[in-house]
Amino acid sequence: MAVPKRKTSKSKRNMRRSHDSLKQINIIEDKDSGEPRISHRIDLSTGTYNGRQILIKKETK
Repeated sequence: MAVPKRKTSKSKRNMRRSHDSLKQINIIEDKDSGEPRISHRIDLSTGTYNGRQILIKKETK
């Protein structure tokens, strides 16, 4: 079983954990629809991405 030779200091432990925090989601307001969406993702309300129509919404009867 692996056992550390020395105690890990608080500084080293915290430096290792510095990348473990959760990042904030980048929510922007869509230019065309004005609804909030995540950047670099398709706008599900209109089906557009980068000014192009990607998804075609089905019409309900």
